[in-house]
Amino acid sequence: MNDELKVFAGRIETIMTDGRFGVRLDDERRILAYATGRNRRFQIRSAVGDRVDVEMSAYDLTTGRIVLPDEPARMPFDQRILFGRART
Repeated sequence: MNDELKVFAGRIETIMTDGRFGVRLDDERRILAYATGRNRRFQIRSAVGDRVDVEMSAYDLTTGRIVLPDEPARMPFDQRILFGRART
């Protein structure tokens, strides 16, 4: 089954309250994605503007799973909108 998965690169645009993310892929498509269990288990934070790799099924190219966050966004930490934590 893993041979049917495709990996795309993108950037997080929105963070939703239920743990999903709005991601714009490099080919300008917008999809909904969720974090993998490893990202939640080790509390890997994702913020708006972060580059991520998204794994999607060949049968449904509208939803995906964030498998690997690349590197943090190139903006100061105070300006990042963190997932699961409100900044004041």
